[in-house]
Amino acid sequence: MDVLAVTDFPDIRLKSAIQSANQGSIMIIPREGGTMVRMYVELDALRGGERVTDRNVTPEMLAKRTRAILAPYSFDVKEVAWCSAYEIGHRLCECFDDLGPARHAGRTPRIFIAGDACHTHSPKAGQGMNVSMADTFNLGWKLVAVLRGQAKPELLLTHSDERRAKAQELIEFDRDMARLFGSKSTDSGFADQFQRHFQKHGRYTAGVETRYDPSTIMCGSDNQERACGLTVGKRFHSAPVIRLADAKPLQLAHSRKADGRWRLIAFAGAGDVGQPGEGIADLCGYLENHADSPIRRYTPTGGDIDAVFDLRVVFQSGYRDLALDDMPPLLTPPKGVYGLTDYEKIFCPNIKDGPDIFDLRGIDRVSGALVVVRPDQFVAGILTLQDPNALSAFFAGFMVEQQS
Repeated sequence: MDVLAVTDFPDIRLKSAIQSANQGSIMIIPREGGTMVRMYVELDALRGGERVTDRNVTPEMLAKRTRAILAPYSFDVKEVAWCSAYEIGHRLCECFDDLGPARHAGRTPRIFIAGDACHTHSPKAGQGMNVSMADTFNLGWKLVAVLRGQAKPELLLTHSDERRAKAQELIEFDRDMARLFGSKSTDSGFADQFQRHFQKHGRYTAGVETRYDPSTIMCGSDNQERACGLTVGKRFHSAPVIRLADAKPLQLAHSRKADGRWRLIAFAGAGDVGQPGEGIADLCGYLENHADSPIRRYTPTGGDIDAVFDLRVVFQSGYRDLALDDMPPLLTPPKGVYGLTDYEKIFCPNIKDGPDIFDLRGIDRVSGALVVVRPDQFVAGILTLQDPNALSAFFAGFMVEQQS
């Protein structure tokens, strides 16, 4: 229930879980606005064929149980904005598309389901909504790529493969969480175990617990040590940077829009300030001129040079030690109908105030690294700056070559 209440419980504005001696358990999640709070109140187990509707659960009943669990603290409910009673059910579809688990050779899916249509679990902390949005984001960018003719239809097979595996993980975790939430254990190690699950629950809610397995659109972890703080298969972990063109501090992840493009984030090696013969200049030369370059092979005719692949570079030097006019042309490309210069592709670490993104995300300072980020912000691979052919080989597995 979402309530406005007066209480002397000191942690009412903190996400917390309380296990009483004999009155059950409760989870507290503060709502936006500073006053409303959501209470997940454990009720007695259903008996036999009983359903939750048979209990005639009322706001007054929930408020009474809440006061019993919080005792000796007071809890005076002034208004109930919303309440609902539910049974925890863990269910999972065999497949999230019309092909079924057999995955018939030569066929691609044409019908998809997502969210509660294919997996159900405890709704604590809005998991149903959060996981559903992740499902549809996963499907959305793949549909766009196929419908635009940028990617092969086989890309759509990865929706069910990726999201069903994550739903299975969440259901297994949620089942354990529900068991712990309703446990009456007094074991000394129980509190520590519950705290670990509680913290992991928060990572699921935030969407940072998901990690996709290797596939046609997800590299293995061969070069993970080159950027150990950006885990292959997990969401790109942002960090503060300074934009070179205007010395503006910002978050690297916030400098990008969710527009269906792949991101190639190149972290420069030691001594590299964009000069010819170093890793960044060589990478830019390959991407701009080589016949196997993903940019040359998969960018539509007449499109901006970064219409499909958005290259960003992070140097190790401070912005006062770099010159914008010395950078490779690919990092300041003309775009749009007027050919206006894009000044937002080059970044530096925040050396003055910190933290330094190279230290924060464990980037190899000697050789640098090339981080491939999917349109849904998941890290698809860590590659070396010295082997751009590996980048081309990766995209050749699912992209469609455009007419030149």
